[in-house]
Amino acid sequence: MSSTKRSNSVEENAAKSLYSTFLHISSSSSNKVKDRYCGILSLSRLSYDGEDGLFDNTDPEFEFDESGLELAAKEDLAREGPEGNAPFRSGAITPDGLIDEDFEKELGTPSDGEEEPPGEFQDMAQHKIFEVAGDDMYGRKVIVFSASKLPPSSQIDHWRLLQYMRHTLDQYVENDYVVVYFHYGLTSKNKPKLSWLVQMYRDLDRKYKKNLKAMYLVHPTNFIKILWGIFKPFISVKFGRKIMYVNYLQELKSHLHFDQLVVPKMVLEHDARLVKSNKPSYPYSKNETDGPLPSQQYGVTLQYIKQHYGCVIPPVVEQTVDYIRKNALEVEGIFRRSANASILKKVKEKFNKGEKVDFSVEGDVHIAAVALKTFLRDLQEPLLTYEVYQPVVRLHNLEEDRRLLEVHRILTEELPEDNYAILKYIIQLLTEVVDNSEQNKMTSTNLAIVFGPNLIWPKGQASLSSMGYLNTFAKYLIDSYDQLFDR
Repeated sequence: MSSTKRSNSVEENAAKSLYSTFLHISSSSSNKVKDRYCGILSLSRLSYDGEDGLFDNTDPEFEFDESGLELAAKEDLAREGPEGNAPFRSGAITPDGLIDEDFEKELGTPSDGEEEPPGEFQDMAQHKIFEVAGDDMYGRKVIVFSASKLPPSSQIDHWRLLQYMRHTLDQYVENDYVVVYFHYGLTSKNKPKLSWLVQMYRDLDRKYKKNLKAMYLVHPTNFIKILWGIFKPFISVKFGRKIMYVNYLQELKSHLHFDQLVVPKMVLEHDARLVKSNKPSYPYSKNETDGPLPSQQYGVTLQYIKQHYGCVIPPVVEQTVDYIRKNALEVEGIFRRSANASILKKVKEKFNKGEKVDFSVEGDVHIAAVALKTFLRDLQEPLLTYEVYQPVVRLHNLEEDRRLLEVHRILTEELPEDNYAILKYIIQLLTEVVDNSEQNKMTSTNLAIVFGPNLIWPKGQASLSSMGYLNTFAKYLIDSYDQLFDR
């Protein structure tokens, strides 16, 4: 079958899908809704000549309603076949670990345009549309996109924004990562054009989708679900399964370190109104626990663990480091890959009960690596402490000869003695991983990207520029281990 015929087939199926949904709305919706959907239907303007691509170059000026569209098609868009064909999910999400996914190629490949130097994206970075929030519960990088921070369309070049998006993701796509999209705040004044959305999906090809493990759509309106009906024929089913609706901010706490997210004020206010209006029974009615177990290690302070276990090196750190040292130094991608969520949860429960974990029976060496990263990220205060954050960020202003002395001073004078001992214990393991980088492909640079946000973070959400400083600091600790950890 020729490429033109395949293109025609895809477009014809899309038109049939839109028309079917429109017929349903026509028979059961108000005139206002019909008129709005007629506008949406007309935006596709599908061409059957196979020459102009999927969409006509004219972009429709439809509006992204903040309150959503109460369309009768909502149930139709939600229903799918029994074999997990639903485009979006709600509820628990399970990482797919090492599965290498084969994404469809209907939308082609990205353009071959040259990328601009990072410094030239300052005009985009200043809006803080994209932010990095460390790792999620499974050790994967969290990228945050806030629609409310988009300036009016007349004040921003959306195509340059797409370049900046690619530049941002390029720093993390080699590892597993997740995206949080705060939809509230996207209006007719700051929305990108439809052609931009299509080009974004084309440009973010398999390189970006392969290691994307979840995309959380926070406060999705019914309009978002209608857009899915439009794009469904062109989007990979496997990609669709990674997308998850989040109706209330509280639901993110099951997957992310919510207290480390900086949620836009208007999003917080919108969520509060939704909770007050809808009174969701879960998880807001869930009783809070009376406090951590005496044997708990995850989600508490280092002082708490020392008080109850009587040792400086927490048992979870000692056991994971020991297992990795003996079994995983040559494993490709160690510390980079995510782990099975259900197994990781059981491992954490065992550690929190004071039990010893036998990683050899879990069937995946990455469980121990993720358990260690998760322990660091779950600490109530980072291992390198909040007080050290600003001195670390300022290090980039120093000359190389002074930098070594300043890092040594920070570690020996500003870091608590117990924290120093634990940090040294972990960094020593990372140097051993680097010594085997020819087999495991994990250089000090790769490990720094993984561990930087897990060793130190601010009270709030780190900016993209500061994340670079934290990663550089982590790399410095690994590369200069012998000079820095001399006690």
